[in-house]
Amino acid sequence: MQEIIYQTQGTCSQIIRLTGDAGRIVNVEFLGGCHGNLQGIASLVRGMKYEDVIERVEGIRCGMKTTSCPDQLSKALRKLMEAEQKEA
Repeated sequence: MQEIIYQTQGTCSQIIRLTGDAGRIVNVEFLGGCHGNLQGIASLVRGMKYEDVIERVEGIRCGMKTTSCPDQLSKALRKLMEAEQKEA
C-alpha cells in the first residue's frame, strides 16, 4: 500500500491525500475546496483503477481556470503510480 500527499495548484483545494494499492484507489481525501462535491468524487473513485480515473477526469476545467480538483486528482494519481513503480 502506498500513500502520497499531493499539493494542488490552481484550485480551491490545497492538498490531496491519496492511498492506493496494486493500481487501485483505496482512499482519497481533499483538504479545502467544495467539501460535498469532493467527498462525492472521493467516494465514486474508491476501488477504481488509476488509469480509469485518469482517463475520465484529466483535463477537466473549473470555470475559467486551466485545471480543476478532478484534474488535480489525475496528476496526483500519476504521482502515486510513479511511487508504486519505484517501490516494486
